[in-house]
Amino acid sequence: MTTIRQRKGGKVPEADEDQPSEEKNVKSEGKILSDHTGGKLWNILSLTVGGIVAIFLGLLTSVYVATLHENDLWFSNIKEVEREISFRTECGLYYSYYKQMIQAASIQQGLHGLVYDNKTESVRTINILERMNVYQEVFLSILYRILPIQQYLEPVYFYIYTLFGLQAVYVIALYVTSWLLSGTWLSGLLAACWYITNRIDTTRVEFTIPLRENWALPFFAVQIAAITYLFRSHLQPAQERWTLLAVFVATFLFSLTWQFNQFMMLIQALALFILDCFDILPTAKVTRLYIIQISGLLLVCALQFFNSMILGSLLISFNASILIARTIQKNLKKGSLLSRLGKLILHALLVSSLTLLVNKFIKKILNLESDEHIFKFLKAKFGFGATRDFDASLYLCEEAFGLLPLNTFSRLSDTLLFYVYVFVLFPMTVTAVIVALRNLSCSNQALEKMEECTISLKPDAAYNLIHTVLFGCLALSTMRMKYLWTSHMCVFASFGLCSTEVWRLILKCVHLYTSQRTQVIKYLIPIITLLYILYKFWPGIMDELLELREFYDPDTVELMNWIKSNTPNTAVFAGSMQLLAGVKLCTGRTLTNHPHYEDKHLRERTKQIYQIYAKRSPEDVYRILRSFSTDYVILEDSICYERRHSRGCRLRDLLDIANGHIMDGLGENEPDLKPSLYPRFCEEIKKNLPSYTIHFTRVFQNKTFHVYKLAKHK
Repeated sequence: MTTIRQRKGGKVPEADEDQPSEEKNVKSEGKILSDHTGGKLWNILSLTVGGIVAIFLGLLTSVYVATLHENDLWFSNIKEVEREISFRTECGLYYSYYKQMIQAASIQQGLHGLVYDNKTESVRTINILERMNVYQEVFLSILYRILPIQQYLEPVYFYIYTLFGLQAVYVIALYVTSWLLSGTWLSGLLAACWYITNRIDTTRVEFTIPLRENWALPFFAVQIAAITYLFRSHLQPAQERWTLLAVFVATFLFSLTWQFNQFMMLIQALALFILDCFDILPTAKVTRLYIIQISGLLLVCALQFFNSMILGSLLISFNASILIARTIQKNLKKGSLLSRLGKLILHALLVSSLTLLVNKFIKKILNLESDEHIFKFLKAKFGFGATRDFDASLYLCEEAFGLLPLNTFSRLSDTLLFYVYVFVLFPMTVTAVIVALRNLSCSNQALEKMEECTISLKPDAAYNLIHTVLFGCLALSTMRMKYLWTSHMCVFASFGLCSTEVWRLILKCVHLYTSQRTQVIKYLIPIITLLYILYKFWPGIMDELLELREFYDPDTVELMNWIKSNTPNTAVFAGSMQLLAGVKLCTGRTLTNHPHYEDKHLRERTKQIYQIYAKRSPEDVYRILRSFSTDYVILEDSICYERRHSRGCRLRDLLDIANGHIMDGLGENEPDLKPSLYPRFCEEIKKNLPSYTIHFTRVFQNKTFHVYKLAKHK
């Protein structure tokens, strides 16, 4: 049967059809090229604007904290001795080495004075560069001497402006980390704003300027930003090499500037270990980070004249143990779920055992006891037996080493930071657990599922998640370490609020997900949050900047001026660690003890010197003080009659317990404590009894301090 159908086109119609088709292709290609060019221009514009905002916020933070410091102390108007006294406790000790280098006849003589120092601890010559992390003071002093700025800028301002400048680096690093995680610089803007508005809980640089953590934390933030970038997928080899170099430099500078670096990086190594065990991070990159941590620490060790405390650190033992355990245990990432869980448990036990064995072996060889007080403190803090150890008790009784106060969370909640942080943390943690279990179940034959798992929780987000969880645990247990957590809390919360992945997950859970809705929410909610912060806290910040105070400590100023005018340059002073740091800075006199507590001999010496506040005979105290060549002893009423701490935590109570004596005041005592045969030395000496005046003569007195000169009996 014949049917009629549409005639196929001949040659001429074919030509007519081809022409529109070619035009369509040309238009399509032109559109793609136009979109590509437009997208590239938009990325360049976004990077430029985001970079300018980051630098602006960093500089704004520096100016803000510098202004607060000036307004609080009227630093530009007070005398030099008052400026130096404002560097309290160990801050004054560290700054004294900067001053010493500035005042030295030459750089070589200044360095020689630090390497062969006999004024920080009497009757001992110590290497300051080995014992303490003061290379930053050395570098700054050399820079000040060689730069043509002496006529325009005083040494103290060069020092403090450098620290305030590092705050700009800190904020920019937090900003960049959040930007990298979320993909939008709006996240970085929110992180920086939260850092500034939560200043009380994110930094204390404006009143503890020379503190080691104020030098170190900016470099730690840079390191975290570099690690976050390193864990991005599809990095080119050159990009990866440069990123690893940035991680190494930041790790080295962080380690060089803070004596507690090894404990912070140990937590970081633990985070990497956990994520690597669950296949969330690429093993090759994690291994490189372990090696960078070890090499950075060993380089610092070499610069610090092979400081034994670094060699005996748990970090080196832990990282070395992981690398050894990997060579022993093969096929860790193969098998069924139960098989892999069993292997992981064995792997964790092997690494833990090796860490303890390697660490004990190193400490045995080096006869290392410098950090034993830290482990005694940790043992007592976490309930592994009560302690009467004086050094551990000093830490336990300090508020800074106690649990994080609950009012911290109310302050963080006022800015919405804590609420957003918990809001982001919960779904991210649930996702991490699911991804970890899926990864363990996937084995190595389901690559598609592995890829799916990686998309569900990106490696960079996973690292920052475990980082914030572990450092959060540290902050909750030890208040002084909260600054490591709260700054990263700003990063993590802002990332979650601006993250497409987080909002997609949340909206899918409540069955409201659409691509358009996700894009609107990820920008709208952060903008509303920023407007709320601006509305609520901008007036308070302006009022704070208008509030003017003035440094006032006439008793300490009078004491320092008296010491400089009435005692020889070679005089040796005994007293509390905190005060003696100021004595060294303001007067240059020799000390018996000081606040840098990471040395066993110094801790034993300090306990002996502190017998001036215990119930000891004048003969005993005199003998102890003269054994350290003491010429003058300074007694402080604020310690002798202390009320700041409760009974059992006052310095005199700690000394009584350590000496086996009953404490003063109403309350219970341990059954084995006995009454002392002698009254409290710091109280009894003020009565000018013959048994005291034969050894001690009062030469200075004001409302706070009493200075006694020791007799030099033949």
